[in-house]
Amino acid sequence: MVIDSHNHFWKYVPADYAWIDDSMSVLRRDFLPADLRDPMQAAGVDGTVAVQARQSLEETHWLLTLAAENAFIRGVVGWVSLASEHVRRELETVGADPKLRAVRHVLQGESDDHYMLREDFNRGVGILKEFGLAYDILIYERHLPIAGRFVDRHPEQIFILDHLAKPKIKSAEREPWAKNLQELAKRPNVYCKASGMATEADWQSWTQQGLREYFNIALEAFGPDRLMAGSDWPVCLVACGFKRWWDILREWISALSPAEQAQILGDNAVKAYKLK
Repeated sequence: MVIDSHNHFWKYVPADYAWIDDSMSVLRRDFLPADLRDPMQAAGVDGTVAVQARQSLEETHWLLTLAAENAFIRGVVGWVSLASEHVRRELETVGADPKLRAVRHVLQGESDDHYMLREDFNRGVGILKEFGLAYDILIYERHLPIAGRFVDRHPEQIFILDHLAKPKIKSAEREPWAKNLQELAKRPNVYCKASGMATEADWQSWTQQGLREYFNIALEAFGPDRLMAGSDWPVCLVACGFKRWWDILREWISALSPAEQAQILGDNAVKAYKLK
């Protein structure tokens, strides 16, 4: 089973997706499950995990509806107001849906780099395990040391780091990202997604070898048993086609054992998100 651990769906409304600027004009349209079926088939991908792109409970309900209507959407990473006193009520509303497998907050968009250490936010995160939910960590590489302190507050919670914490690939910087990533990886309850890499590089001039250096660092840090493949479709389209990305990932892991390849290509996503 090959699982894309990270993709998005949306009905494009400019006000809701202000981060899609002119350089990303290819993303200024609807991206729905029907748009992903053919690329998935061409790339040999069996299922996906749909990840929130807007911080609204309404979108979480919508993604769960899409998952109910499309069997290939194996799970949803939604959003709830974790810092709210009403978070339990919201989790009771959406958490009963078996396709909700995790929650995410756009930490990278917070003006306070230490937002993830807030007491109210951590109270909300502390409730997730009661609902059997993982938490996706969306941060920039500068947040990695703070993320370690955040994770340490929740040793029994499963965390999944998105996009390798967005290293500075465009400027070919590897430190202190590599050191900090390796430090975070010492926590056995943290997984990592090999996704979003081409979009952190120069969109026109990135090379497969240049990206592979970052992939190898993540593989060494997390090992094949906690690294998972993801496309970040459709955002990846600004720099790389869906099938091309999967071809690259398969080439990178081709020297690993069949069992290790299977872990990265799907088994780890099934395990971390408890997909059925």
